[in-house]
Amino acid sequence: MLDNSLESALKAYQQHYRLKVTGRMDSGTMETMSIPRCGVPDVFNDSNDSVKFSTVANYSFFEGIPRWGKHRLTYKFRSSAHVISVLRLRPIIARALQKWAVVSKFTFCEERFFGRSNIVLGFHRRAHGDYFPFDGPGNVLAHAFAPRIGAIHFDADEIWSSNNLTRSYQIHLESVSVHELGHILGLGHNRDPDATMYAYYMPGSIKGDLGQDDIDGIRALYSD
Repeated sequence: MLDNSLESALKAYQQHYRLKVTGRMDSGTMETMSIPRCGVPDVFNDSNDSVKFSTVANYSFFEGIPRWGKHRLTYKFRSSAHVISVLRLRPIIARALQKWAVVSKFTFCEERFFGRSNIVLGFHRRAHGDYFPFDGPGNVLAHAFAPRIGAIHFDADEIWSSNNLTRSYQIHLESVSVHELGHILGLGHNRDPDATMYAYYMPGSIKGDLGQDDIDGIRALYSD
């Protein structure tokens, strides 16, 4: 038998992800939880000390609604594990950034030298110095941080695809990058399974353009 707090948490999870609300670890809930996902945590109540979101419609913002105070952001690559060369990674990230640039006020410029940058992206394994260790293949694919920390970490133990010829067991890097960049800009997770900011990602799938909820979210966050 589940205690009341666990049952309430399951109901909140099921409601958020549009599952049948039973308060039990039923087959639909277990199936959703088994899908690989972003490591930025879901928080459905104020008793949790982890990252919190303020939900508006299907999109959400981090608690406190942190934002960047400028619209020109720099980025660089820094990995502790070799998975994909910077030469191959550079156009993937450029395309991912462009998807956010065309629907917002942001512009992005790569810092290729030794200066400081607003965003640092890279591949890492297991414990990598941020108190959020990766778990090996499957489950957590990547994580990012709210403005203005500016870090995106990809799990080096995943089987990544660097092009659109993604096999059923591979993780499409560009799709995940667009999602994590949404966190960097201040968006939380979206309840809509078709949205880029939906927490879960099916291996072998490719998410193309941003969904309308993603666009509405970034424009609402930087509306002034």
